[in-house]
Amino acid sequence: MSDITALTLTEVRDKLARKEIKAAEAVAACLARIEGTEPALKAILHLDAEAALAAAKALDDAGPVAGQRLWGVPVLVKDAICVKDAPTTCGSKILQNFTPFYDAVCIEKLKAAGAIILGKTNMDEFAMGSSTENSAYAITANPWDTAKVPGGSSGGSAAAVAADQCFAALGTDTGGSIRQPAAFCGTVGIKPTYGRVSRYGLVAYGSSLDQIGPLTRTADDAAAVLSVIAGHDPRDSTSAPREVPDFEAALAGAVDLAGLTIGLPDEYWGEGVDDEVRQACAAAVDTAKSLGATVVPVSLPHTPYAVATYYIVAMAEASSNLARFDGVRYGYRAPEAQTLEELYELSRSTGFGPEVQRRIVIGTYVLSAGYYDAYYRKAAQVRRLIRQDFLTAFEKCDVICGPTSPFAAFPIGQMTDDPLQMYLSDIFTISLNLAGLPGLSMPVGLGQTSGMPIGMQLFGPAFDEAAILRTAKVLGAALPPLPRPAGI
Repeated sequence: MSDITALTLTEVRDKLARKEIKAAEAVAACLARIEGTEPALKAILHLDAEAALAAAKALDDAGPVAGQRLWGVPVLVKDAICVKDAPTTCGSKILQNFTPFYDAVCIEKLKAAGAIILGKTNMDEFAMGSSTENSAYAITANPWDTAKVPGGSSGGSAAAVAADQCFAALGTDTGGSIRQPAAFCGTVGIKPTYGRVSRYGLVAYGSSLDQIGPLTRTADDAAAVLSVIAGHDPRDSTSAPREVPDFEAALAGAVDLAGLTIGLPDEYWGEGVDDEVRQACAAAVDTAKSLGATVVPVSLPHTPYAVATYYIVAMAEASSNLARFDGVRYGYRAPEAQTLEELYELSRSTGFGPEVQRRIVIGTYVLSAGYYDAYYRKAAQVRRLIRQDFLTAFEKCDVICGPTSPFAAFPIGQMTDDPLQMYLSDIFTISLNLAGLPGLSMPVGLGQTSGMPIGMQLFGPAFDEAAILRTAKVLGAALPPLPRPAGI
C-alpha cells in the first residue's frame, strides 16, 4: 500500500483507469501514510476518512468513467476553500464552528472529475503569514526537517504533498502562498493568472490578489489539476471569460526548450539571496541553456517598492473583507459581551490572532479619510507600474526566471517576533500577484548548506500557464529528482 503513495498523480490516475488498483486502495494508502506522518507534521486540520472511503467504494462499484480526469485520485484542500459539510476554519478561532452548506466552484469541478476529498489542510490564519505558524490550531512542520517551517500560508497543503499524504492539494496564493511553501517543501506549485480559476467559495483575504491553484509533485500533475479547476464562472465577477486550453495536451511531447527565451531580472539575482539559493537556481538556468533555451537580461525596476505596495493593498482589502466577522452574523461570538460595542470588541479581539489583528488595524489606517491618498491611492499607482514592468519584460522573453525565496526553509520560531522580516521574505513572489500574472515554483535541488529544497520561479504572460508548465516539465525532467523527504 505504501508504494501507492510514492506514485505521481498522473501515474496513480492511469493505474486507476486501467483497474490495476482500486480507488479504495488509493484512499487507504493515503490514510495509512497520514496516520504515520501526521503526528510529526500537523499538516491536516480536518480528516474525513469515513466519507473518503465511502466515496471511493462508490466509484469502484460504478467503475472508471471516461472523461473524468481525476477519477479516484485522493486530494486535500486548504482550509480557506469551502467544502460542503466539512469544517472551514481558515485556521482561525473565529470560524471554529463554521461548516459550509455548499462547495466552492473548484471543489465542484474536482468532484465532477472524480477526485476524492480527504480533508482540509492547515494554514496561516486567513492566509496571513509565510510560515504556517499563525494557525490557531497547530504549527505545521516541514517534512524535510520537522524543526523548520513548511512556508505559508498554504504550508499544510505543501507539506501534505511533499510527505505523500495525497497526490495533490489545493492552495491559495495572495502574495506567494502557493509558490513559497512549494519551494520550501520541494513540490511544484502554480498560481494561475488572476481570473483563471473561480474564487467563488474561497474565503477572501485580498480580493484583487487571491488565486486558487494546485500543489503537486510534477508539472504534469499540476497541469492535470489546473485543467480541471480552471474556467469561467458567472458567479465570480472577477472570473475571466476565456477559453481554457488543455494544459496536459500542451505538455505532451515537450522534450527540449529550443526556441524559448528566458528573462533573468537583475533585481531577483542580486544582494539578499543566499549563496545556496543562487547556486541552485543558476545551475538550473545552465541546464535550461543546455536544453536549447536562450537567456537574456531583463529588468523589473519597481521591485524594491513591491513589499510596501503589496502590504498596503493586501491589508486594506483584508480590513474590508474581515469586517464581516463581527460576532453578529456568523463565526465566534464572545459570550461575556454585555453591550453591542463589547460584542464587536471581544468577539474580534478573542477570535482573531495577533497577525490578523495587526493587518486589520494597518488596513483600516491606510483606508482612513486622512491617509487614503497618501497610502492606498499611491500603492494603487505603483501597482500599475509593477505590472507594466512585467509587460515590458515580456516583450524580450517568453518566461521570466528567478529564485522563489531568498532563502530555504527557516527554523520554527525564528521570525515570529519580527513580522517585518517575515514580510520581506515575500519580496520575490508578491509582484506577480500585484500584476495578476501566472507563476510557478519548481524544485531545483537541495541547498548545499541547509540540505533543504530550493525552489525556482517561472513567470509567464497573462493566461499563458502552458508556457511555464511546459518549461517546468522539460527542466524538471533534466534535473536530478529529489529523494523522499528525510525528516519523516
